[in-house]
Amino acid sequence: MVVERNEDTKASLRQAAKARRAALPAGERAQAAESVTQLFFSEPRFGLAQVIAGYWPLVDELDCRPILLRLLDDGRTVVLPAIVRPHGPLQMRVWEPDAPLYPAGFGTLAPSELAPHAHPDLVLVPLLGFDGLGTRLGYGGGYYDRSFAEREGRPLMVGVAYSVQEFDAIPRDEHDIALDAVITETGIRQFGGR
Repeated sequence: MVVERNEDTKASLRQAAKARRAALPAGERAQAAESVTQLFFSEPRFGLAQVIAGYWPLVDELDCRPILLRLLDDGRTVVLPAIVRPHGPLQMRVWEPDAPLYPAGFGTLAPSELAPHAHPDLVLVPLLGFDGLGTRLGYGGGYYDRSFAEREGRPLMVGVAYSVQEFDAIPRDEHDIALDAVITETGIRQFGGR
């Protein structure tokens, strides 16, 4: 069955992606986060978004917090995802400057469950890997796919990664949402004509 083979391949790619990412020295990671931040704000299309979903980075994910803090300084709305139930969609909670953050599932942080919710125009998507077609290799929970599966009103999906996370090909299942773009320290790649 194709889905089973895809899952085996994805599991193998996840291991390789984690190893690639973990091998990056801390200085390169910090420099990459700075480059990605500059690139994000240089793209006019991204400047149109008023509600942007980010993420609180896990151990060695590319740190998008510099982007989020600048967006807050610009007066835009930033939301962070929270897992409220297994296999459910993510809840996008508005992050106010200086508001405390709490464990939100999967080892990440988000605002309190009392924070307002908002639907983003653009989502900065964490990932383990990506390919030249905009296929995203996530952690396998399917949270982003379930949360943004609707085509109507779907936000711009922008992967944030190190260039070493690119693979030649990643299997894409029917439920997998493709990225519209990915930003690495080497530049912005656009996919799919959105």
